[in-house]
Amino acid sequence: MARTPLLQLSDISLTFGGDPVFDALDLVVQPGDRVALVGRNGSGKSTLMKVMAGLVEPDRGARVLSPGVQVGYMDQHPDLSGFATLGEFAASGLAVGEEYRVAMAAEGLKFNPDTPVGAASGGERRRAALAKLMAEAPELMLLDEPTNHLDIEAIAWLEQQLSETRSGFVLISHDRAFLRALTRATLWVDRGQVRRQDRGFAHFEEWRDKVWADEDIARHKMDRKIKAEARWAVEGISARRKRNQGRVRALQDLRAERAGMIRRQGAADMALESGQKSGKRVIEARGISKAYGDKLILKPFDLRILRGDRVGFVGPNGVGKTTLLKMLTGELAPDTGEVVLGTNLQMAVFDQNRSALNPDQSLWESLTGDPDMAVSGRSDQVMVRGAPRHVVGYLKDFLFDEAQARAPVRSLSGGEKARLLLARIMARESNLLVLDEPTNDLDVETLDLLQDLLGDYDGTVLLVSHDRDFLDRVVSTTIAMEGDGRAIVYAGGWSDYQAQRQDMTAPPVKDKPDTPRDKPAPKAKEAASGLSFTEKHRLDALPDEIARLEAEIAKLEEFLSAPDLFTAEPVKFRKASEGLAQRQQALAAAEEEWLVLAEKAER
Repeated sequence: MARTPLLQLSDISLTFGGDPVFDALDLVVQPGDRVALVGRNGSGKSTLMKVMAGLVEPDRGARVLSPGVQVGYMDQHPDLSGFATLGEFAASGLAVGEEYRVAMAAEGLKFNPDTPVGAASGGERRRAALAKLMAEAPELMLLDEPTNHLDIEAIAWLEQQLSETRSGFVLISHDRAFLRALTRATLWVDRGQVRRQDRGFAHFEEWRDKVWADEDIARHKMDRKIKAEARWAVEGISARRKRNQGRVRALQDLRAERAGMIRRQGAADMALESGQKSGKRVIEARGISKAYGDKLILKPFDLRILRGDRVGFVGPNGVGKTTLLKMLTGELAPDTGEVVLGTNLQMAVFDQNRSALNPDQSLWESLTGDPDMAVSGRSDQVMVRGAPRHVVGYLKDFLFDEAQARAPVRSLSGGEKARLLLARIMARESNLLVLDEPTNDLDVETLDLLQDLLGDYDGTVLLVSHDRDFLDRVVSTTIAMEGDGRAIVYAGGWSDYQAQRQDMTAPPVKDKPDTPRDKPAPKAKEAASGLSFTEKHRLDALPDEIARLEAEIAKLEEFLSAPDLFTAEPVKFRKASEGLAQRQQALAAAEEEWLVLAEKAER
């Protein structure tokens, strides 16, 4: 039996004063779909998602929702006007008694619902918008870059929630690991066309490369055919008095079809050039520490970074990664200890807040006004790695067209701002790159190129990132800031860090006693007694978890006790009933686990 689609777009066309963004687009989202929406920065992914959400009206075509289907959309720039706190905004679409859902989401996404809207950062506003969507749990969720401004722990929480949801969702993200873990289908926006493959993002690059290879073959065959037909048209004049008008018209049609083929946008022509070599020792930290009042950021810490090292910094938001980075580069003085910088350092810094970009300047002014890039007496040229370049030509290397050169920086998307900042950094020679969250908003192709450039870079790289896949591809050493001022150095990337950390926390493996099963030896009893570190931590945490589940069950039972809920709000009744059953099962499992661990602790 065919399923009724959640959402259907038919013959959608949309133009913003130039070439069509989409033309004759058809798209269907089925119940339970888990879809990656991918494409180049500026290809129209966010616009398509807004059409799906009903926020952008197409020039032509129809958007059809199945009866009773609710669509939730997470905007990159949510409007919180009219709300006093983040929690008030996040709970605004919930029924009375369901506010606990926001508290649960806020805990997982790490923001305070009591934060006043006026005092909230951009990242906190986005997390509140995401919490609102997760709490409402509509049948179809549209998520535009939900992992931006989330740390790895919050990303893991969101990944778990989405893996367990029964809702369908469409997901835009630059985080490969996140997309691979969650998606079962892929929508690819490419040159105004949307293709669908019913396989997850893990298979996207193979599919994309095959489509492009097939296009190249078809283009080459058409060029050869046009060349042969054109030769016949010229040479046939002398061979025949009357030309075959049918073949001439066919040649004209071939040329029109060839002209209509939209060429792929090339990759950004980015390049990194290291200047003179730095000394072998780039940075040495000896006993450095930092605290702000009662908050301990870093306990005494030693680190030695050598030329060519690729060092990644990971940990929750607010734990002090950027603070440690600033101490290591000399921007911030430690409370104790010292940092010794090596010789001949040429540092280039990518700031996660994009503070080097003035939103009121044009892209042109952003480059020509940079003292490190200005060419004396020329307002239309910039100095790029020692050689003058026309500003428009250099902007084109980073996929900006001529019309954007005079546009204000504020008009750029997040990915375009990241590319502009990379343009400024890559114009100068360097031997120490400091990259604080460079992957936010960049598309897959640009991330691939950046990864390759860092791999070939002769200098040293310090990288703060929450992108697990990018960390694995780039860094050779990971510094994990795990709270309470602890910074621990691990060999390898993110996956290596996780494996080593698991080995450190796992209980020791005892040799099996050489004793028959029916006669337990004293050694076996001794090995079974007591708790491992992990088990003890779990036993301590379980009472709070049980209390939380009991509170949620009580709220759900109170909500379901309304006499007219079933007839007045059948969808909410069903969702609340499902949530109650899930929490009752979780409570039974938690209580059983507590009994087992408590009994083991008493042995």
